[in-house]
Amino acid sequence: MTLQQFLFILRARYKVALLTLLVIVTSTVIVSLMLPKQYTSSAAVVVDVKSPDQVSGLMLQGMVAPGYMATQVDIINSDRVAKAVVKLLHMDESAVVRQQWTDSTQGKGQLIDWLANSLQKKLDVKPSKESNVININYTGTNPEFSASVANAFAQAYINVNVDLRVSPAKEYAAFFEEQTKAARDRLEIAQKTLSDFQQKNGITTTDERLDYETTKLNETSSLLTAVQGQTTDSQSKRQNAKADTVSEVMQSPLINGLKADIARLEAKLTESNVNLGKNHPQTLRTEAEVATLKAKLGAETNKITTSIETTYQVSKQREQQLQSALGGQKARVLALNKLRDELNVMHRDIESAQHTFESVSQRASQTTIESKTTQTNITVLNPASVPADPSKPRVLLNILASVFLGTLMGVGLALMLELANRRVRSIDDLLEALDLPVLGSICSAGGMFKRITN
Repeated sequence: MTLQQFLFILRARYKVALLTLLVIVTSTVIVSLMLPKQYTSSAAVVVDVKSPDQVSGLMLQGMVAPGYMATQVDIINSDRVAKAVVKLLHMDESAVVRQQWTDSTQGKGQLIDWLANSLQKKLDVKPSKESNVININYTGTNPEFSASVANAFAQAYINVNVDLRVSPAKEYAAFFEEQTKAARDRLEIAQKTLSDFQQKNGITTTDERLDYETTKLNETSSLLTAVQGQTTDSQSKRQNAKADTVSEVMQSPLINGLKADIARLEAKLTESNVNLGKNHPQTLRTEAEVATLKAKLGAETNKITTSIETTYQVSKQREQQLQSALGGQKARVLALNKLRDELNVMHRDIESAQHTFESVSQRASQTTIESKTTQTNITVLNPASVPADPSKPRVLLNILASVFLGTLMGVGLALMLELANRRVRSIDDLLEALDLPVLGSICSAGGMFKRITN
């Protein structure tokens, strides 16, 4: 079909096309005017994904994930938020609403579920493409109610978001509270065990007592070494040397004085023997004096050797006593070392229990604070206001659409009628119908008249 044929058909059947267009446009206008007016109210909320958590101070990686905004949209569209809106607006307390629910569902199901489903059908949530703003749109027949529902959805979304953060924190807080009590009990048991052990063994400050006992052991060992040296020296003097060669004898001033006196008297005695004779009274007296001095020298020498023997015996006895004391002190130090090892284990148990208690207590405090927080990263940017003009029906847009659709349907109907009752309206129609060459054409009378008159 050529354009000329198409135009001829429209010219011939324009009344059908115009009638179709008129009917569709008229019907659209009537229906648009008869439809109840719908009012759309919009509330905007902004989701802050860059600020750190107010309690922990940490940046939550989940907030910057690509699906975070989509998750927030799903939360707003969830039944939980819708039911929260019903509670906020007290819709389930209205007798009229309850009667509508009864008439609609015959009392089946739950009223709050029916109301939440009704609200969700008229809810439209759209996130911004290049920002963190979410628009919450609600359409209803009452402008005030639409604004109230949109604001209620924004507030319910914030409340549910807070609850989603607080509920796990409450569970964690209860868990960590129990763990804190258990850690505190373990710490108290460890401290009591250490205290009982110290009281049982009479230990106050382990390190200082161990230092004292070690010093005492060292002193005893040094004293034993010194006494053993004295004993060895006394034994050597006692067994391996003559009495007159002992150093104590040789160094004694008294013995040296006696030896000098004896030497002097022996010289005098020799002179007296030569000059006076052996029986002379003076010679005899000198011999008596020499004998007396020698007896005294022997007594003094014997006294010194006896003292060496006494010193050896005393040193030997002292050595035995020190060896016994050293053995006892070693046993005491070893026992204290064993006690110290046990105390070190107990101290480590206390340190471990203390560290565990502090860690769990800190975590419990943090989760407790988190469980009581009312802060969230969502803020109402623009609250919904009462719309002044209805959003539906859009009469002008509907008329334009009906004109376009009516034109298409009118043209289509004209073509269908033409195809159902084909007419010859041009030379092209003859060519298509007869498939014969056209030798000439005769204009209509009207056309001839027009040519003549022109």
